[in-house]
Amino acid sequence: MAENRAVWGVDIGQAGLKAVRLKYAEQAEQVLAVGFDYIPHPKILSQPDAIPKDLIRQALETFLSRNDVTGDLISISLPGHSALARFIQLPPVESSKVGDVVKYEARQQIPFALEDVIWDYQTLSGGIVESGFMLGAEVGLFAMKNDQVYEAMEPFNEAKVEVELVQLAPLAMYNVLCYDQLGMREPEDYEGHEEYTIMLDMGTDNTTLLVTNGEKIWIRNVPVGGNHFTRALTKDMKLTFAKAEHLKCNATKSPDPRAVFQALRPVFNDYVNEIQRSIGYFSSVNREAKISRVVGVGNGFKLAGLQKFLQQNLQYDVQRVEMFNGAVGDTVLNAPVFQENIMSFVVPYGLALQTLKLTRIHTTLLPPEIAVARRIRRKKPWAVVTAASLLLGLATSIMGYANAAGAVHEDRFGKAESDADSFKAKIGTEQENYKGATEEHTELVKEGTHLVGYIDKQHLWMELFRAINECLPRPIGAQRDEEDIVKIPRITIRSVTAERKKDLKEWFEALNESNRKYLTEDERKTGPEGPGYVIKLAGEHFYAPEDRTGGGIIFVRDTLVQNLRKQFVERPDNLFDPVAVGHIGISYPVITFNPPPSKVDWYPKGPPKNQANTGAGLPPGIPGAPGFPAAGVRTTQPAAGAKAEFKTIDRTVFTLEFVWKALPPALRGLETVNESGADPGEPGDVPPGTTPGVPTTEPGVPPAAVPGTPPPSGLPGTPPAVPGTVPTGVPGT
Repeated sequence: MAENRAVWGVDIGQAGLKAVRLKYAEQAEQVLAVGFDYIPHPKILSQPDAIPKDLIRQALETFLSRNDVTGDLISISLPGHSALARFIQLPPVESSKVGDVVKYEARQQIPFALEDVIWDYQTLSGGIVESGFMLGAEVGLFAMKNDQVYEAMEPFNEAKVEVELVQLAPLAMYNVLCYDQLGMREPEDYEGHEEYTIMLDMGTDNTTLLVTNGEKIWIRNVPVGGNHFTRALTKDMKLTFAKAEHLKCNATKSPDPRAVFQALRPVFNDYVNEIQRSIGYFSSVNREAKISRVVGVGNGFKLAGLQKFLQQNLQYDVQRVEMFNGAVGDTVLNAPVFQENIMSFVVPYGLALQTLKLTRIHTTLLPPEIAVARRIRRKKPWAVVTAASLLLGLATSIMGYANAAGAVHEDRFGKAESDADSFKAKIGTEQENYKGATEEHTELVKEGTHLVGYIDKQHLWMELFRAINECLPRPIGAQRDEEDIVKIPRITIRSVTAERKKDLKEWFEALNESNRKYLTEDERKTGPEGPGYVIKLAGEHFYAPEDRTGGGIIFVRDTLVQNLRKQFVERPDNLFDPVAVGHIGISYPVITFNPPPSKVDWYPKGPPKNQANTGAGLPPGIPGAPGFPAAGVRTTQPAAGAKAEFKTIDRTVFTLEFVWKALPPALRGLETVNESGADPGEPGDVPPGTTPGVPTTEPGVPPAAVPGTPPPSGLPGTPPAVPGTVPTGVPGT
């Protein structure tokens, strides 16, 4: 049960400091709200002329001057948009090895060295243990960079206030939604719920979107907040920021409410679109989930008309948190200031509930060294008492033996000396046995390391294919609806081959000057050395922009080649983290084959019935080859006798090569790397869990096209694959 101590949940946001003080009454089994405070900042922290550190320090000083926190536990929040939250489905694993597996997954999921972040995890659902194995467990992994955590704790350290709990704001919201709004008080209450609830916390610059049924959690950050509405008013109505903020909060009382809402409508639309996009993605990965309602929190949710607008566009019941059902205490809960800002007290309320140990979540991002130091300090009094007892016993024992030593006889100690010699000989024998056992154990560990050594390398080939896939240009926004193939910025890769080189310098010296023009000046001077792979991509595209300046091989150079030279590639429409390119060992991209574009006929509505692609000259396995559908054939054919529409377009084919010195996650970021230890296997090796000839994918990566997929509709054929290779079908879409 929870400790019978008062706890403070403190949330310092962009607009102000919010704090709630709770106690737990064990006899009544109730949470008592015994105090609160609300301290708005003179300026919003994100304003250009604001100094966040000074404003936060000033707010904390005001809070401490108003409230005596002596003897109370303090918990603080961290913004969700600055943290990493991942939810991982674990494979069947021994119960004792769950921590090791989670640590391995953490190295894969967290884009920083584990030494640079503070992280924690918790099993959220599943986790049935059978025969010593945990089955179907879903783990929540939460992390934030060290400097951000210490920065959040710095004002409290300066004020000599010890922080007991450091938690992400979205998890504090989850605590309130489950414990207070859904009434989940016991462990069994979290299981078996089919309906999901969405909680939206509109902050100053961002909105946190949380979807849960109590058992599973899904978190997303929406980059639209209250300031976006204020900026819309400053722009359309020519107001200062302060006047626009006042007008936004009192829109219904303004002289012309219609003009105010007309200025805010574009932001309303953007806000709904972002939420619909997030809900759509959640539904695509949780197809059986049924969303029943939306709960809004945060003072930004008080914006006039927002609740009704969301309800009309999302088609869900949209509610606002009007009261806390899981706590009692009229002095706090019915106070006018608390009632007016109750939606902004959700995060501190959730922090305090977890500090009282009343919630399911028990993770914390409190730095481990601080937690260990406090445990040692709390045990020091007991250690002193124990040491004093030992010293007293030792003194008593010495006095007893001192008295006995006065009556020593040779016969009395003869047997003891003999026993001591025998024991010494026994020690020597046991030490030899221990040495032999140690050597045997060392050999077993070495053999085991050799047997499982491939585990660290199993993702390397999948990372390579994912990096290639993410480096390809693809249509975004309105381009996705474009039907004219020459206006679609897409590159299709027909084959990917890998060749092992003992010394990459030989490959580099064999490049001619026409190839080297695609290298940077620094790349031409240095060049690769040592063992590695030369990856060869054979592809084509039909993109020809209207200005005729960015088509042909220039389009390949300005997109695919440039992306392969970056450390990380991030798509503007990508929901996931940036994808590593140079960070996994890719470098020196060059175009080694680029003949002049060829002319082909493209039939937008399909070729005539009497025209088919024979696929002559194409190797088996390439779309358009014998046995595959003819290029350009659609399910809807032109009417009999009708003249098929077509136009002649340019087809650009090319071969691109780059160096890949595979770098396992454990070695990334080090100054020196033993390349032989990073070898992911020969090109013919099939990575674990894949099928030969079928492209591999990782979670969150669009699946590669299966070989044999027809090319874009209406094309009379496809370019031949590089001789001796098998096309992998890495897509450009």
